[in-house]
Amino acid sequence: MRRPLVAGNWKMHGSRESVAQLVQGLLSEQVGEGNVDCAVFPVAIHLSSVLAQVAGSKLSVGAQVCAAQSGQGAFTGEVAAEQLQDLGCKAVLVGHSERRQLFAETDALVAGKFAAALRAGLTPVLCVGESLAEREAQQTEAIVLQQLRAVIELCGAEALRQAVVAYEPVWAIGTGLTATPEQAQAVHKVIRDEIAVHGSEIAAQVRIVYGGSVKAANAAELFAMPDIDGGLVGGASLDAKEFAAICRAAEQ
Repeated sequence: MRRPLVAGNWKMHGSRESVAQLVQGLLSEQVGEGNVDCAVFPVAIHLSSVLAQVAGSKLSVGAQVCAAQSGQGAFTGEVAAEQLQDLGCKAVLVGHSERRQLFAETDALVAGKFAAALRAGLTPVLCVGESLAEREAQQTEAIVLQQLRAVIELCGAEALRQAVVAYEPVWAIGTGLTATPEQAQAVHKVIRDEIAVHGSEIAAQVRIVYGGSVKAANAAELFAMPDIDGGLVGGASLDAKEFAAICRAAEQ
């Protein structure tokens, strides 16, 4: 049985004061204390303060991005996965659609970041998904599998045991649109079936979460699908009560 995971991607939001209030709200709501893993991914400059604030709780903290290069070196502006691990992070997002679209991260670069995260002992949360144009052109499966295969080719399918896959249809991020539970399930099954080609045990073990305007109102329906193991939550994760309600939905 796969343990559900609900992760909150805070993107480029928050001041020191608002982040402290949000974390306090999450702790008051006892987020992460049930039968579900809960994580938050703050802006890099807030990682240290969030880690200090959640110390002793079951809420884990991850970073939104890491460098493809390991160790240390002359890479101005980058943060190595090892540095994130040293800080206390447990996970890192790789290949989020905004990184792919706005910052031109290719499948090869994403795979390199995935590998760097693994080397550092972090859990990579691999984001895959198609745009509206790609969906309308019936390319959803081809795009998602291309993104997944880039990682498998570089790191091997075994590496997925130490990772999480997040299916996030680009057309449903920040738009208010959400894939129906059936649409999301269909793509999750495609992902799991592809992994099963390399090993049924790996496929049965890896957690595949849905990201695309997840909120308390639709979480239970989405999480009831057999191949959806939780959510990667955007805007709704900035509201402690809403995020807590999503986490509770994942426990059902």
